Amino acid sequence: MKAIVIEQYGGKDVLQEKEVETPKVSDNQVLIEMHATSINPIDWKVREGYLKDMLPFEFPIILGWDAAGTVKETGANANKFRIGERVFVRPETTRFGCYAEYIVTEEDLVARIPDNISFEEAASIPLAGMTAWQSLFDAARLEKGEKVLIHAGAGGVGSLAIQIAKQKGAYVATTASSQNHSMLKELGADECIDYRTLNFEDILSDYDVVFDTMGGEIQSKSFKVLKKGGRLVSIVQPPNEEEASSYGAKAFFVWLKPNGEQLGQLAAMMKNGELKPLVGHLFDFSETGLQEAHGLSESHHAKGKIVIKIRGQN
Repeated sequence: MKAIVIEQYGGKDVLQEKEVETPKVSDNQVLIEMHATSINPIDWKVREGYLKDMLPFEFPIILGWDAAGTVKETGANANKFRIGERVFVRPETTRFGCYAEYIVTEEDLVARIPDNISFEEAASIPLAGMTAWQSLFDAARLEKGEKVLIHAGAGGVGSLAIQIAKQKGAYVATTASSQNHSMLKELGADECIDYRTLNFEDILSDYDVVFDTMGGEIQSKSFKVLKKGGRLVSIVQPPNEEEASSYGAKAFFVWLKPNGEQLGQLAAMMKNGELKPLVGHLFDFSETGLQEAHGLSESHHAKGKIVIKIRGQN
């Protein structure tokens, strides 16, 4: 099968097209014929070698940890899905990722794609959607009526987090450039702050939760908007516990754990029109396509999710 692999750490030019062996299913797995995948920051962080201590993979590495496609084969003990069903998944983080024509994954991590959702839309959801879900609900315990600040609302995780928080009944503020404000209000944001011209920490106060997708100085300033006992959850760097304590806040770091049940809940929200995938950019499945997609992701200026179309029509 065709795959885009890396055989060394480095810049986006190390992404190369190769022919590799099609994976084989074990008893509790399914083989998925890939139609689309998407780009996440973990992809280029692994590619650069930033995560080699945490994820000490052997080369070659197939990056990518979002998948949407059809069930091609099922293992001996896998009976949840029929051959040909449309499914999506955030598989386990291994060196056999989703920049490939086929993947195998544990059956219990997989969910069905709703009929009203395309493969490209479905591919944009698993990693980003479950990251938002686990950050807002499992870590921060966001409740109805609370106020939450979501940084970088126009990004892949932020755009889903806004919708998920709004469905919970929270008041949602977000940071984004002014050109994205109307779109984010359509997604459910109550208040949008242009980070280019305004300091969010001078405008917001008494918030229950901050969802930090940026880290660094943004993370430190975010403690200022929290009420006593407020919660900050980050997906980019572990918060400083002493800093959090000085503000009377609680702080959490989330590293996504694939979860088929949660993915099924996100699928139900999409089916009901409560969660809208935001595919901002679409690239083809080639060396050039993946290299351009990585470059865009690294720029931090992508709108919504960056999706790779691998094959076929819906």
